[in-house]
Amino acid sequence: MKAKITLAILIVLTAIAMVMAVNMRFPVRHLDIIRENAGELETSLVLAVIKAESSFREGALSRAGAQGLMQLMPATAEEMASHMGLTDFQPEDVWLPEINIAMGTFYLNRLVSQFGCIELALAAYNAGQGNVNNWLADPQFSADGESLDVIPFPETYNYLRRVRQNQRIYNIILTVTGRV
Repeated sequence: MKAKITLAILIVLTAIAMVMAVNMRFPVRHLDIIRENAGELETSLVLAVIKAESSFREGALSRAGAQGLMQLMPATAEEMASHMGLTDFQPEDVWLPEINIAMGTFYLNRLVSQFGCIELALAAYNAGQGNVNNWLADPQFSADGESLDVIPFPETYNYLRRVRQNQRIYNIILTVTGRV
């Protein structure tokens, strides 16, 4: 009897440890803000982009100068603020999660509309629209001019793989926790 109780306790403790490890590695934060601003984007995708971009560090600053949770470049933040009608936007507002997520999701939705699919939009989010347009125009990278056969930047190729893997994990987390 004692052995069964001990085994049950070990199973429960192992399960708790696993849940804690997943929560630490794949946090689910700012869900209300994400859902309010996601537009056509899946919640799991936005969580995956934030995880890949900043690991949910609100004060993240890249070597290139990208800022906040969704790693927006200052010029992109200014442009999105203009398109969104945020007339009182100040550059320091990009550090606020509600502003950064609103702008990042707005921008990603624009890229999806421009390129017609998530993969190209994510590539443009990471490498820039100009690079993706150039790749699509180059038969070395795109046979049809509408999709990429090759992504010439290893960083962007790895970014797409990381975001898609993160999205699969976030889909599971959201489903298991009933937050779909």
